[in-house]
Amino acid sequence: MEKINSIDLRIVEHLDMQKLPESVQQMLSLASTPEEQDILLMSTLAAASACVPNLYFTYGPTGKKYYANLQCFILAAAASGKGIANQALEMVRVVDEQYPLLIAGDSTLPAWYKALAEQNGCGYMHESEGSVITDIWRSSAATYNTALRKAAEHEPVSRNRVRGASEIPCPRLSMLLTGTFGQYRALVPSVENGYFSRLLTVVIKGTNPFDKRYVSSKGGQSAIPKIVGQRLLRTYESLMASGEREWSLTDTQKERLGEHLETEYGTLIALLGDNFHSAVIRMAVQIERIAMILTAMRMEAYPQPLPEWKGELLCADEDYETAEMIGNKMLLHMAAAYRMIDGDAQDVVPEIKPLDQRKVLFEQLKAEYERKELIQEAKTQGISERTAERWNDKWQNEGIVIKLEHGRYRKVG
Repeated sequence: MEKINSIDLRIVEHLDMQKLPESVQQMLSLASTPEEQDILLMSTLAAASACVPNLYFTYGPTGKKYYANLQCFILAAAASGKGIANQALEMVRVVDEQYPLLIAGDSTLPAWYKALAEQNGCGYMHESEGSVITDIWRSSAATYNTALRKAAEHEPVSRNRVRGASEIPCPRLSMLLTGTFGQYRALVPSVENGYFSRLLTVVIKGTNPFDKRYVSSKGGQSAIPKIVGQRLLRTYESLMASGEREWSLTDTQKERLGEHLETEYGTLIALLGDNFHSAVIRMAVQIERIAMILTAMRMEAYPQPLPEWKGELLCADEDYETAEMIGNKMLLHMAAAYRMIDGDAQDVVPEIKPLDQRKVLFEQLKAEYERKELIQEAKTQGISERTAERWNDKWQNEGIVIKLEHGRYRKVG
């Protein structure tokens, strides 16, 4: 993970735009600020994931099947530009007109379950008004949490009522929610909660100025979501007609992803604690999902119907690189959310604790350093001598630093 002197949560500005599928590039053109770009990117991917049926990859020693479906929460203050996520909803509406996918966010759990069951376990839930979902979740957040957690893993979701029992054996639910920190915490009450590591969280720190651009309702940029939706519809129909097809990273890409988990993310786990471990491990699945969505979005350029291929459909290097970068940044976003929850913050979007200052300080130190160098670097960053020494003791306890002799230390790895 790149060295940082301050938290850099920007996503799109670190991507090579030319490597993105054309439809993604067009959706991003609707944004007027970097924050809106990031919101549009993640909402486009989440929405598009609902329109990628039958593609799957296997993961882990058991070869568990994972489909494209992403669940994402955009966490931001009011008037911060998160409403632009609704442009992604317009893409899905085009597909939904032919093949029902949409599930209302303003739904009780029984109604949500019924709608998902009627659509063979597949659907897309999009809600941009946090107050709507808060009212629903006030009395049933825990049960929603469990159902969504199971759906994120394609685990059976079942109900047992007086009139009988029923089960959705393999739910494939995509979701995009936007709201404030309080609304986010209604669904994810603690960092220990299993849903935290399964829900991609995008933290928008700033408030955007008023967007003064005029967007025509006839053609122009406002037509882009429907144009992209038409392409997604063609891809959806082709994938539905072709039956299940396996998609996979190449051996080289798998090795590279494994190295990320072992090295790049290792420090993040050590600095934030064991509760963040599951988020790091599950990010590997999210990276593969994102890469698979990008593969599917390139299918719009294929002849229709889709050509047949033998064996697995392999990921292109450009899509893996894009997905890996997004995954790197999403871990920073989730770590920011982690610190907000862990800090028991009460603001609409609390000030994000540096990710955290311990990481910044740690990365600025040499592989071998002396106590006086630790203290000097800490002072440069506005950190007290006592705090720096306490963190240094914690690094030793966590095994990422060893003491060579009095006043001398070495990083491990």
